[in-house]
Amino acid sequence: MWRIDQQCFNPGIAYSRLELSEYLSRPQAFAIVAETSAQGSLVAETLTDARPSIVGFIAAEAWGRGRGHIITIDVIPEARKSGVGSAMLRAAESRLSSARCQSVILETAVDNLSALAFYKTHGYNITKTIPRYYSDGVDALVLKKDLLSPSEPAKLPQ
Repeated sequence: MWRIDQQCFNPGIAYSRLELSEYLSRPQAFAIVAETSAQGSLVAETLTDARPSIVGFIAAEAWGRGRGHIITIDVIPEARKSGVGSAMLRAAESRLSSARCQSVILETAVDNLSALAFYKTHGYNITKTIPRYYSDGVDALVLKKDLLSPSEPAKLPQ
């Protein structure tokens, strides 16, 4: 997972091995790993060592007070725009909703326009900017999405 994170983000934004390990060892944290197989892309909720079949992962955690947090979502360049990231994000949101999270937040660099477009497509809205959030001095945008509770039916457009 660390090697994939290094491919996906520039130094100063990518996590160190220690940071990634610490995030994933938190009590309410989890990771969802996307792997390829002969049948195509699969999403599995297992933590495994990075190997050629792993094309991405998402790390998230359920915080107190009904909030979830997407720590990172990483998809190798060759697998982008294939739906892997969307599938992992939906799976993580579902798991957070099952953990009674009513909303989820995440941070992304202000200059990561592809990530910003991806999150906006999935219903995330910018709530604030955190100056010099990343170690390289880049600001972060905080984005939030409200989640449906598992028992709450989806609202259809009128």
